[in-house]
Amino acid sequence: MIIAQVSTPPPDTKTEIISAWDRTQLLIDNTIARLPSILLAIVVFIVFFFVARAIKQTIRRLTRNRRNARSLGMVLGRLAQGITILVGLFVALTILIPSFKVSDLVQLLGISGVAVGFAFRDILQNFLAGILILLTEPFEINDQIVFKNFEGTVENIETRATTIRTYDGRRIVIPNAELFTNSVTVNTAFENRRIEYDFGIGYGDDIDEAKQLILEAINETEGVLQDPAADVLVMDLADFTVNIRGRWWISPPRRSDTLDFRDRVLTAVKNKLTANGIDMPFPTQQILFHDQTEETDGNRNRQREGWPAGSGKVPQSRSISASLSKLIKSQSSEDREGNGKTSTIDQ
Repeated sequence: MIIAQVSTPPPDTKTEIISAWDRTQLLIDNTIARLPSILLAIVVFIVFFFVARAIKQTIRRLTRNRRNARSLGMVLGRLAQGITILVGLFVALTILIPSFKVSDLVQLLGISGVAVGFAFRDILQNFLAGILILLTEPFEINDQIVFKNFEGTVENIETRATTIRTYDGRRIVIPNAELFTNSVTVNTAFENRRIEYDFGIGYGDDIDEAKQLILEAINETEGVLQDPAADVLVMDLADFTVNIRGRWWISPPRRSDTLDFRDRVLTAVKNKLTANGIDMPFPTQQILFHDQTEETDGNRNRQREGWPAGSGKVPQSRSISASLSKLIKSQSSEDREGNGKTSTIDQ
């Protein structure tokens, strides 16, 4: 068998260089030929970019003086800017690549959208919640809200999260999805706000007189609203005091005003009650001693609490000092008796 070996001629270096140069020359020629299209595409995209900025500023300017639409205007401006830039990109790509079709890009985005949706599910959820918050407007920028353990002033409402500034100077970033699905207390939703406080008076004081004095002190405090009117109510017969709740209204309802009015009203009520002889007692305790030893154990006539059984007599109260003196005397007599017995034994 004869095997013929065909040798491949070595590549010609000169031929390769010429081929590479031809390709480079073709690329340069194509670029130069398409240069007007490239420049036009760049100009079109720049025009759309500035148009998008102008649309955003226009929307924000139209909603700036409207308190109810201020936050929504910010988001609508951002969305309009993004959509306009995206349209400009489509137009620029169509000019740059004549074979490019928007349907191809839409199809590509549809295929990749499923994967993006799973990967960025939380982000999309917060985005939709942010849009709904801005549309429904349960609270606005500069409102003071309470959310779970956080309380402060709303600084900004974005499409992903809402930022609040706490009263002690900290910033809290809360995802919009949590704000939308949980309860939020808006302290500045209305122009007026009611404050209340329980004042304790003694059981021996006149309740009607105390209520009148508390109401006078509240109404005499500068800044307290007369309409709605303040009122006072007996709320509880506590262990040591009769609790009377005073309620009054203020405007504006912001945190600093609430603390200021609370300070002034409590000071005025305290001074008013004290000046008129109304007692504001502090907690006290009564201690009852049992006359209960091994000999008298179970004998209700010798116990100090409640009504004794049998005799029907009410036990007389004894002071602590008298009880201690009696105890000391009994111990002294026992010691003397013990010493006397000891002396007898020694003898």
